[in-house]
Amino acid sequence: MLHPFFEGIIIGLTLAVMLGPAVFALLQTSIHRGTKPGIILALGIALSDLTVLVMSYLGAAQLLTDGKRSLIVGLIGGSILIIFGIVTFTRKIHIEDSGNLLEPKRVPGALTYLVKGYFLNIANPFVWFLWFSIMMGVSGTYGSEISSLSAFIGGCVVTIFCTDVLKVLIASRIKHYLTPKILNLFNHAVGILLVVFGIILIVRSTITF
Repeated sequence: MLHPFFEGIIIGLTLAVMLGPAVFALLQTSIHRGTKPGIILALGIALSDLTVLVMSYLGAAQLLTDGKRSLIVGLIGGSILIIFGIVTFTRKIHIEDSGNLLEPKRVPGALTYLVKGYFLNIANPFVWFLWFSIMMGVSGTYGSEISSLSAFIGGCVVTIFCTDVLKVLIASRIKHYLTPKILNLFNHAVGILLVVFGIILIVRSTITF
């Protein structure tokens, strides 16, 4: 139980620094609206990740009826991760700075931020492709071991939520340092980690076959 949970933590930490719409929404919300709305938004993102993970597993599990298919699934999942890693590494980020903060307005209710975080994340096709490719590889390793898969999913979701909350808490302190250069360095690091994990999935699937 400990090993898959720890593996989920590693994946969660890797994906937590990816720069997508959800990350910028977290930063914007926490800076302009405060800590509580930012945390609620993070909860919505975590719930959407949990939804996609479970649905991805249900789809991936149907493909794993024998060892040969498990090998194919692992190879495909690893290859997709490598491609995403390369795309992430080469992606360039540009930030438009208006120089003005939003003026204080009436803060929407908690449900608004929860729904916003949920659909902002779940509507991103990249999230679906990424989680599905990860679950294909992980399902090939743990098979029908529900406890191990649950531990892995729990490790991913808990880690991503905790790191998102951390982003909310420190957003006001780092906003002046979010230059395109620093964001691109983050993308490079995440891209490399995704490629490495993709290679590990391919090697693991080949060995277990």
